[in-house]
Amino acid sequence: MAAATATNYPPIEGSIHAETVVVGAGIVGLTTALRLCEAGRSVIVIEGLRTGGQVTGRSTAKITTQHALIYRHLIDTFGRDVAQAYADANSAGAVQIREWVRNYAIPCDLETKDAYAYTCDARRRAEIVAEAEAARQVGLSADSLERAPLPFETAAALRFADQAQFNPAMYLVGLAQAVTARGGRILENSRAISIGEASRWRVVTDSGTVHAEYVVVATNMTVKSPIGMANRTQPRCHTAIAFRIDDPLAVDGMFIGIDDPTHSIRTGRDAKGPLLVTLGPKFDTGQDGDVAKRFVDLEQWARMHLPVGEAAWRWCNEDYDTADRVPYAGEPDPDKASGFHIATGFNAWGITNGTAAGAMIADLICARPSPWQKLYDPARSYPEDFHRNGRSQSIVSNPDDIAPGMGGVIVRGDEKIAAWRDTEGVLHPVSATCTHKGCTLTWNNADNTWDCPCHGSIFATDGSVIHGPARKPLAPAAL
Repeated sequence: MAAATATNYPPIEGSIHAETVVVGAGIVGLTTALRLCEAGRSVIVIEGLRTGGQVTGRSTAKITTQHALIYRHLIDTFGRDVAQAYADANSAGAVQIREWVRNYAIPCDLETKDAYAYTCDARRRAEIVAEAEAARQVGLSADSLERAPLPFETAAALRFADQAQFNPAMYLVGLAQAVTARGGRILENSRAISIGEASRWRVVTDSGTVHAEYVVVATNMTVKSPIGMANRTQPRCHTAIAFRIDDPLAVDGMFIGIDDPTHSIRTGRDAKGPLLVTLGPKFDTGQDGDVAKRFVDLEQWARMHLPVGEAAWRWCNEDYDTADRVPYAGEPDPDKASGFHIATGFNAWGITNGTAAGAMIADLICARPSPWQKLYDPARSYPEDFHRNGRSQSIVSNPDDIAPGMGGVIVRGDEKIAAWRDTEGVLHPVSATCTHKGCTLTWNNADNTWDCPCHGSIFATDGSVIHGPARKPLAPAAL
């Protein structure tokens, strides 16, 4: 994000019209918008914050069809056709990204890299071999290796050659420029607070309204849907640290461990030079009371296994899992809500899946059938016990228990107050009740945010929304 040019699109003003309004300027939203613009369609994109600064911009951005051990799972669970559709969709997503980077001359540090899934447990070699065979069944090039090319011992590895990585924030800035160059409009700092239907779809913000024939909700977790998405998905986070490295090829490739706790590795760079980016294991959003310890654990693991120097960047990123490991995208209810599209649940593989989903939605709006419509069907069945709500991990007895720089939830009768104490000792209280469905929030002591342990909404210390599905800020409170 630091390497990307800051965008400065205006906020919405007044009442405006387009054929399609896209809510969210991440990879799904901008892919949909650019595909529609290329087809000569009228598009407006509204973004609650800034382009490229949210989930896509914080991702490790692996452009790969290698999604850990996915193809054996899909073949065994759903059959060859579903696995084939998944491989085809993600292959097409990868091709589309490369084409746009070339055609629009987008500077985004695009590099060809092999992608690996690895194990340190010799007992899991058979799983690597089985995944390689499953991938080859659906037409992908995959090899099983005796070890991964990493500076620590591994027992086996799966390799997909000629995949790629890039800087996702820079890529989104380039997509946004391509959208506007082709006649689309992008409006930032314009959070959708209401999405409804009158004679046309209507997306309302604090400063204006967009009227459109089609609406695409591309907001990480869908902020509105004619059928409920909150319980079809599980919000999850990762911790990430980017370290300085002396040799940019000390680790050459993109890596995902299949052993618990899982770790992900790729190279990158910022203005000061090369980096090695590491991710820790996933955890349910808002259900960990000490996220900072996860950074300590990740840094300890990295220093034990990798030739890393100073920790240059630390951050959290969020995504949503689905029970079957396939995203939801398309029209949830075409009969009752025609023209309403969503995309969510990317299971931490949103770069190629998100591109494929955005392309599919654009094709559907243009009345072109898509071979991936059934694969991503957002109305498909799901196990009702998949989603797990959590409780606040930040309840304190009284305000004195909140140290400077920390936050805590104070319970006063039926009222729950989220209080953050700044470094000067002043408390900043807001309601601890999530504006989505009323769950009590947890303090994230690494990102200094209020995180919902039920459906993954994330709020800043002043109560403003960072991530949905919440659309409204936390209510003011007093101590």
